[in-house]
Amino acid sequence: MVSERTLFKYKTVKGFLHKLPVIIKFLLLIFISFFCFTFSAAWLLISVLLAFLSAFLLKFTAIEQLTDLKPALFFAAFMYLLSLISGITDSFPVIIFQKSILIPNPDFVNTALRLVLIIQLSALFFRTTSFIEIKECLNTIEYFLKRVFKNSSGFFYTDTISLFLMFIPEFFNVWSAFNLAWKARGGKPGVKKIKTLVFLLITASFEKAAVKAKAIESRGRQYEK
Repeated sequence: MVSERTLFKYKTVKGFLHKLPVIIKFLLLIFISFFCFTFSAAWLLISVLLAFLSAFLLKFTAIEQLTDLKPALFFAAFMYLLSLISGITDSFPVIIFQKSILIPNPDFVNTALRLVLIIQLSALFFRTTSFIEIKECLNTIEYFLKRVFKNSSGFFYTDTISLFLMFIPEFFNVWSAFNLAWKARGGKPGVKKIKTLVFLLITASFEKAAVKAKAIESRGRQYEK
């Protein structure tokens, strides 16, 4: 239950994207995310529907897909609320409410669809790619770039970048666990919940990141020997 409600949680159930080389998935994620800003609303909608279909074929549950889309839905709702307030107060100090302001403008629709698509692509990547695969992919890219630019530096950025990327699903995994524990103890949503859980969330997340960083560092020393 916790895994289904965790953003971008890796799925052990193997699908066609699990078998695709990680570097191809990574480049496709960057390529499509960048070029989706040139898509029209129709192409964005088609892309979103294709992403939904791909997720179902990969056996992503409805709960998992909705969980992944929470940031996009929250941002879209927040921006829509701001547009309503702006439309109502345009004639300030006289406040005039018109039905037309309830209709989202094309720019808002395009922005919302782009955000949904990027979140979906990120979910498809993270849910089908393990931490080790991401690290190996970044290592390959960094080795290639160092060869091209003839950089002989012994310092590598891949460990830091891979830890940062995997910190995102790890953070939400910890939050889901704390949230379920809070509900199980009869806790209610509100300021008290945030005050109680936020510091525990930050502490636990950074502790997990520190453990992974130490593990990677120790493995690196073993390889050097």
